[in-house]
Amino acid sequence: MALETALTLTVVLGFTTLVLLLAGAPPLESYRQIVKGSLGSWGKVTHVIKVWIPLTLAACGLLYTFRIGLWNIGVEGQVMVGAVLTTYVLRTGSDGQHGQYLLAAALLAGMAGGALWAVMAGYLKTRGGVHEIFAGLGLNFVAQGLVLWLIFGPWKQPGIASMSGTETFAEHLWMPYLEGLRISPAALGMTLTSVVLTAYMLRATRFGLYLKAIGSNEKAAFLFGLRPQATMILAMVCAGGFAGLAGSFQVAGVYHRLIPAISSGYGYLALLVVMLSGFSVWVSPLVAFFFACLNVGSIQLPMVLQLDSSLSGVIQGTLVMAALAMHAMRARSRKGGGPDAGG
Repeated sequence: MALETALTLTVVLGFTTLVLLLAGAPPLESYRQIVKGSLGSWGKVTHVIKVWIPLTLAACGLLYTFRIGLWNIGVEGQVMVGAVLTTYVLRTGSDGQHGQYLLAAALLAGMAGGALWAVMAGYLKTRGGVHEIFAGLGLNFVAQGLVLWLIFGPWKQPGIASMSGTETFAEHLWMPYLEGLRISPAALGMTLTSVVLTAYMLRATRFGLYLKAIGSNEKAAFLFGLRPQATMILAMVCAGGFAGLAGSFQVAGVYHRLIPAISSGYGYLALLVVMLSGFSVWVSPLVAFFFACLNVGSIQLPMVLQLDSSLSGVIQGTLVMAALAMHAMRARSRKGGGPDAGG
């Protein structure tokens, strides 16, 4: 595993360096600016954590569906619907007397919205025979359309429909944060709890065992008395709940309103995080932190070196492709080294 990781990083570093040289940019200075832009001060670390929180939450949810063998591409839409329902609840608040209760209700509504959107994809898969990839992608477009319709329609700012989103909520409806750092201890605590809870559920419960059994062999699991379709729906509920919570954080903890790009692409990026981590509960938060550093640090590139900030996307994509290639090579070597390889 260590050798595989080293080879992956070597491939990524080599490819990215080649891209920088072709663009006429100094590779070492580019890497230094990414590190400086993400970890150069406490304020920048704060921005990294703000990206890390929803990215890790979405990754936690995906671990359930990957364990049972489902490609939950619809996690992006689940983040958006969670944000929509959170916004709906927060819009009902008019004074500061019950802000904390309304905020708690908004977070629960966000989780419920994400879970409901995931169940729709799960139902199409188990009852309609629609592959979860196509169902998820379709629901992503519907969710994005719903967000845009609300922002430019019923929830538009008074007298104007703006790409800046809905009206900003009153401050008593924001998730509480540390002064000066703008980090929400509650959001950070919920994220860490989600990681621990996911590890426990997948490794130490019957539910986690059922997910693994069905994911390994659905037909055999059915013969042993398990219910694959019902368990798939439950896995989608878990995934959608975490994704919806990520959307809630985006609304109540970052933007304090609903904006068109409320998901920030974290649903799709979480897919890369989980795959690159080898579907490991404990490695996923570390990979998510690395991707968060790339997202935040790449902002320095156009300002300092006149490079496009999309370099972070090049690194992320190369990481995933290299990791998948290494996994395929390992699987092929194992198959080739089996007892029947010489026959």
